[in-house]
Amino acid sequence: NVNRRTAAPITSQFPYSGAKSNGLPGLGKGNVLVPDPADTAHAFQPPPPGAMRGPCPGMNALANHGFISRDGITTFDELVQAQQNVWNTGYDLAVLLATLGVALDGDILTEKLSIGGDATPKTALLGLGLLGKEGGLDTHNTFEADASLTRSDFFLPSSNGDNHSFNSTLFAMMTSTVSSTSSPSAPLYDLKGLSLYRAQRWSQSVAENPNFYFGPKALLLYGAATFLYELYPTNGGLPDKSTFESFFGAVPSSTSPSGYTSQPERIPPSWFSRSTPYTIPDVAIQILEMYTGNPVLFGGNTANGSFDAIFTDDGLISDGRLSADVTGTQLACLIYQLVATDETPDSLSNILKLPIEILNFITGKLNPIFEPLGCPLNTD
Repeated sequence: NVNRRTAAPITSQFPYSGAKSNGLPGLGKGNVLVPDPADTAHAFQPPPPGAMRGPCPGMNALANHGFISRDGITTFDELVQAQQNVWNTGYDLAVLLATLGVALDGDILTEKLSIGGDATPKTALLGLGLLGKEGGLDTHNTFEADASLTRSDFFLPSSNGDNHSFNSTLFAMMTSTVSSTSSPSAPLYDLKGLSLYRAQRWSQSVAENPNFYFGPKALLLYGAATFLYELYPTNGGLPDKSTFESFFGAVPSSTSPSGYTSQPERIPPSWFSRSTPYTIPDVAIQILEMYTGNPVLFGGNTANGSFDAIFTDDGLISDGRLSADVTGTQLACLIYQLVATDETPDSLSNILKLPIEILNFITGKLNPIFEPLGCPLNTD
C-alpha cells in the first residue's frame, strides 16, 4: 500500500512542451531535452513499494520519472500533461488515450486511473466504480488486448493471467524480427519491422490462445506500435536497440534463456522529444501503413477451434479485413465510433454495454477533438 503522490510539477524553469496540470493544450514545443539533468524532480527513481506498474512501458517510464504520480495512480489531467511534455504527443491524441484509460479502466468521477492492476479503493470515489471494480490498465480487452508486443495474452495457458509483466522472450522475438528487416548488428524498430512483428504475434496468438480475440479496437494496438518509431527515438535519431532496451526495461543477459532480464523502464540519457506534435491524423496514417504492410483478420478463436472473422456496420472492416481503400480520416472516425458507442464488443460472444454516465464522459472529452475531422458524432 502506498499513498498517492501527484506528479512532480512542471515549472517555468523546466516547462518542456508547456503543458500544465489543467488538461489543456500545451505549446507543442518539441526538440526538448527530457528530463533536463538539472530537473531533479523528474529524475529516474525505481517504483516505490506498493506502486502500480502495468502493460504499457511508456506509462511505466512516465511514472518512474514523476511525470505522472510515481505510485502509478494517475489522473486524466496528469496523463494529458505528461504525454505532451515528454513525447510531444498532440493534444488531441493525448486526450484520446487519457479518455480511453480513465473511462474503461478507471473512474470518471475522480478521473483517476491505475496504470497497473486493480486499485479501486484509491481510484473510486466511494470504493466502487460504475462498472464495479476498476481494474486499471491490466484489465483485459478494454484497453489492453491480445497479441501485444511484449506482454503475454491474458488467457494464454502458460501466462496464468499475467498480461502486464515484461516478457523477455517476446522482446527477443521482436528484436529478432526487426533485425531481419533492417540489420542484425544494428536493428531498427521501424515501420517495416513492426508491421511484420504485429502479424507474427497475431499468428502466434491464434495458434496458442484458445480464447484469442482481435476485435476492431485492436487498431489501437497498431497505434501503440507506431509510438516505438514515432515517439521513442530521440529527435533526429533512429529507433535503435539501446533506445528500446531503456524504454522497455530490457537488460541483455548471457544467463537468461531469452537473452534478456528486466529492470524498471526509463527515458534514455540525453534524450530529446520529437520536433512536431504527433496527432490523431498522424497516427491514423501510420496505423494504415502498418496494417496494410502485413494484413491480418479481425475476429477470434471459437470453441470448436475455428477462427471467426468479423465486420463493422460501416463496411470499413468486411470479412475480417480492413478495406483497402480506407482513408486516414475514415480510420480516425472508425476509432471514434468504436470507443464512443454504448455497446462495445470485448469478445466474440460478449458486448460491453457502457453506462450512460461513462458514455457521456467519453463523448464529452472526444467530441471536441474529433469534430474538426468531420466525424459523425454521438450526441445522444
